Amino acid sequence: MKHQNASSGPALMLWRSLPVSARNLLRPLAYRLAGREGAPVPPQPAPVSPAPAVSAVEPGDMATVVADYWTGHNVTMHKMFQSREESLDYFHWRGDQYPGYMSLMPVTGADGLDVLDYGCGPGHDLVGFVEFSKTRRLVGIDVSSSSLTEARHRLALHGGQQVELVLAAPNATRFDFPDNSFDYIHSSGVLHHVSDLPATLKELRRLLRPGGRLQVMVYNYDSLWMHLYVAWMLRFQQNTIPPELPIRTAFTRATDGPDCPIANCYTAQEFGAIAQQAGFDWRFVGVAMSLHELECANVNLYQACMDRKLEREHREFLLALTFDERGTPLYKGVPAGIDLVLELRHSGDPAHGPA
Repeated sequence: MKHQNASSGPALMLWRSLPVSARNLLRPLAYRLAGREGAPVPPQPAPVSPAPAVSAVEPGDMATVVADYWTGHNVTMHKMFQSREESLDYFHWRGDQYPGYMSLMPVTGADGLDVLDYGCGPGHDLVGFVEFSKTRRLVGIDVSSSSLTEARHRLALHGGQQVELVLAAPNATRFDFPDNSFDYIHSSGVLHHVSDLPATLKELRRLLRPGGRLQVMVYNYDSLWMHLYVAWMLRFQQNTIPPELPIRTAFTRATDGPDCPIANCYTAQEFGAIAQQAGFDWRFVGVAMSLHELECANVNLYQACMDRKLEREHREFLLALTFDERGTPLYKGVPAGIDLVLELRHSGDPAHGPA
């Protein structure tokens, strides 16, 4: 969930009260001030900007571009917390923006384990492990030196001085740990941003002990974020993304800021197939939905379906939704949310068996 950031409260109300022309002038400044290591942002659309020239960038250079981007953007908006209470209040607030997420990517239940948070950013989930688990060893690794500095400051408020923080080279696909170093690897909202996913997964498998597990959250293709917010609201209602762009390119530009170099999304089967090639068995854990998606569905769902411009794939997705007793939109019985969570274990691991 680190690569996710929701906007709410008085600031959002003020923003929405501004004329569109004023929003367009102020939006670049808002992005700089709200820089993130985290989530689909913001409820207001990203401005149109040239698509990143991914094909013209060498893989190693792209890794550096990604690292530079996430040095400037993180989940806490570079906030330096002043107390444990303030830090915990933010921790719980962020969890509440994605109902059910903390049960899918828990920071509890890791007592006595050697834990790695891959892509820890400014330490948001590390704080959770310090507060709610008694790990034997806790390590955070990230490509952003500024985020790691912020993590060290925040962890100190929670008595987490023992947490190991490791700066990774932008294009690193091998880390300075022995084989089978960790019982549990946690990666929340990170792997959809890496430049070489197969190599990264193979390295995480090397670090994971047999019998251990890797829990990941990646962006979900089968979501309202994709099929309503991106496919219709930004392309046709608000006209901020050209409709001729391939839909996954439009998703990249609409999810983590218009200049985010890599922001992929997957179905469970797509990500699972890549994980299998890297030597994992995988299991679907669940999906969490953002409050922003719930708001979008409440206001725009049927209006989008009545628009002839919305492509058939997206319209049929929206019309196939059902709703649970709380009014949560479901696709094939699963919440139609942005956060897809999977569990990965060594292929053939007797503690797990085939996926």
